[in-house]
Amino acid sequence: MKIEKWYLQTWFISLVFIFSFLIIPFITGVVLLIQHYMEHKKITNKMNEEGLGEIQRFKQIKEELEQEVELYIEKKENLIQETNELSITLNEKQEELVVLEDELLLQSFGFYNPKYDLETSEHYKERLDDIREKQKDLVRDKRATHHFNGWELNGSKQKGKVLNNNNIKLTINAFNTECDMAIGKVKFTNVHSMETRIKKAFANLNRINKHNQIEITHEYLSLKLDELYLAYEYAQQVEEEKEEQRRIREEMREEERARREIEAAKAKIEKEEKHFTQEIKNLQKRLTEEANRENKALLKKIEQLQAKLALIQKDKENVFNREQNTRAGYVYIISNIGSFGEDVYKIGMTRRLHPDDRVRELGDASVPFRFDTHAMIFSHDAPALERALHKAFDHKRVNKVNNRKEFFHVTLREIQEEIVKNHSEVVQFTKMAEAKEYRESLTQEAMSA
Repeated sequence: MKIEKWYLQTWFISLVFIFSFLIIPFITGVVLLIQHYMEHKKITNKMNEEGLGEIQRFKQIKEELEQEVELYIEKKENLIQETNELSITLNEKQEELVVLEDELLLQSFGFYNPKYDLETSEHYKERLDDIREKQKDLVRDKRATHHFNGWELNGSKQKGKVLNNNNIKLTINAFNTECDMAIGKVKFTNVHSMETRIKKAFANLNRINKHNQIEITHEYLSLKLDELYLAYEYAQQVEEEKEEQRRIREEMREEERARREIEAAKAKIEKEEKHFTQEIKNLQKRLTEEANRENKALLKKIEQLQAKLALIQKDKENVFNREQNTRAGYVYIISNIGSFGEDVYKIGMTRRLHPDDRVRELGDASVPFRFDTHAMIFSHDAPALERALHKAFDHKRVNKVNNRKEFFHVTLREIQEEIVKNHSEVVQFTKMAEAKEYRESLTQEAMSA
């Protein structure tokens, strides 16, 4: 900054005016005062020229900083709000996850208690139709929601009513869509989580429509939850009935195979019986015609044919008894350690005349190795013996859901003990499973390793 000259300073000019009664000092004082004013103005202008731009720039920077500060404050508030919302959402998801994990754990152990337990799929279908009709009644009667009817739009109550009806329709449609998706995806592992999904949709839609004063009723929610569980149990019942039909068809096929076997055996025996009977008659006729020296040989041959005929007649009697007694058959105990491991046995029943054919069928392409037979037990009431064994080992089933899968985690000794309790005849058991293909496969694998 430029320093002001001493003779233009205020104290000196004031001193000159003290002697203003003299003309020269007065004129001098006026001149100095004018110069003082001009110098002061010059300095001020120079200061303005040098400093005004900086001041303006600083003001602009200040305004920009203030705007940035306001923007950051706004962002901070938004972030805080978003963080709070995310925290709430995270807590909700964690609660849902805990619930879902608990449900999956319980359901994995089969802890699902039927809510309706109806007898047939037709009963479930009738109940479902009834539930859905009740839902339609609530919607038609406008009882599916609690809502306010006094809205006006642009001063018109009619327009307000139309707008309100549209909002109600949108709300119901949104809820129905969410429920249909949940019901369509419901299965054994997620039935309870689908219930949670429906309840959450119910709460969310009611919260969103709070300002519209529209709220889905708990009665409508309850009907949707009923539909969810009915739909699930209906699907389960349909599957069980299909499984039962498959079992019946398999039994019918097995019965048909047994019938064909018996018919074929009867035809063969009758043919052989007729052949031997005719042969005996021919020999007896020759016996009366031939000389006495040949009688001895003919009699011996007749005796042999009669013995064979007796065996055939016995077979014929057995086949006849099997044909008449539809409960006679074989209970078989088989294993497949290459496919299922040690101490896993299939306990089944067949009415075939040649039960080994049934065992060979079971070892088809559906399993990697053939089955080994440990016992083949003939019984005049094979279904009863099979049922007794299944009941005894029911708690040791491999498949806890489908009883058609007749595999059990049990030892051969336990099976023997149970057969003794329910069967009077002596049964021969093969304790060691040959498992030929399996053991040879292990050997080849070891050699190639």
